[in-house]
Amino acid sequence: MLSGKYRATAFVVAALLLIPGLCSAAGDVDAANEHTRQFVRQTMKEQRIPGLQIAIVKDAQIVLSESYGLANVEDRIATSKTTLFPINSATKSFAGVALMQLAEAGLVDLDAPVSRYLDDLPEAWRAVRVRQLLAHTSGLPDIVGAQGLIGGGGEAEAWKAVKALPMDAPIGERFAYNQTNYALLGQIIARQSKMPHERFFAERQFAPAGMHTATFGDGYDLVANAASVYIYSRSRPLAAGDGDRLVHWFDDLPGGLRAGSAMKTTADEIAHWLVALDQGRLISTDNVQRMWTSEKLNSGEDAGWAAGWPVLDTTPGKRQVAGIGGGRSAFVVFPDDGLAVVVLTNLVGSNPQRFIPSIAAFYRTAQKIPAP
Repeated sequence: MLSGKYRATAFVVAALLLIPGLCSAAGDVDAANEHTRQFVRQTMKEQRIPGLQIAIVKDAQIVLSESYGLANVEDRIATSKTTLFPINSATKSFAGVALMQLAEAGLVDLDAPVSRYLDDLPEAWRAVRVRQLLAHTSGLPDIVGAQGLIGGGGEAEAWKAVKALPMDAPIGERFAYNQTNYALLGQIIARQSKMPHERFFAERQFAPAGMHTATFGDGYDLVANAASVYIYSRSRPLAAGDGDRLVHWFDDLPGGLRAGSAMKTTADEIAHWLVALDQGRLISTDNVQRMWTSEKLNSGEDAGWAAGWPVLDTTPGKRQVAGIGGGRSAFVVFPDDGLAVVVLTNLVGSNPQRFIPSIAAFYRTAQKIPAP
């Protein structure tokens, strides 16, 4: 039992805690930020991640944007807020926004067959809907195999080879991730916007969102201020006991695949882009929600992908949609919490989408941040 003096003190403290605004949202977020910093340092240590950027969006405001570790290990170049990281297939989320923009402009009908916009398609491909390309429910064969482009040559040979293959599945029957879908979407973007997809992204998304350094490229391209990418390899030991060493990873992303695979940007820029989405500055807020709604299979079941976005959870009040790329970069949006977490790393296999929910938990209980 508390003495009379301590009971009175406890009563006063409890009463003060009930005064609106006394425990400020800023204080809640400051505490969440500190938990995040500790978590990131520990995770980097455990997974041996060389370099990392993180950005947190809460109630349409960027509340944390920081960088850690090394962008280049061999030259000891520190990661900075402006270091460009490849986001690989998380580029597909930007392609999803691009298609929604074209739909809003009346230039693309997402329910239309791809044959409305593209010529020279195999007969079996012509009835695939644009939205089925976005959600990987097209049933098309994959233009990329285990060794890269199929066909044994360049892109022309790969297209000839993939168009000669049978369908992998009936249209709309099942989800099957492949690169043919987004290669075709890149062609639709270019044809309907009358400009290369890189320019369309830059003009319609990068510029309005303040993404001033975002670009496209792969391991062959010389991109200033870009992070080197690494993997821990057990396949090339130099000597006994040297079976787990850090080596370079090389991305080979042909031009025809880049609309869904080849962006380089920063966590801070993606955070600004997510704010622009939230505020309806890229597409309408109603269309943002449509873009994040899982495509349905022919059976009526959720496909697990929406228009360019993996759908991680459809539970009301707990929804999660994401952009995930290269086993090393991810951003997850928690629409019901007014929250998004962006983590970019330069280690293949770090899979930040797996630990982002732990970071999000620090912010879920933070009070709503008032608009500036």
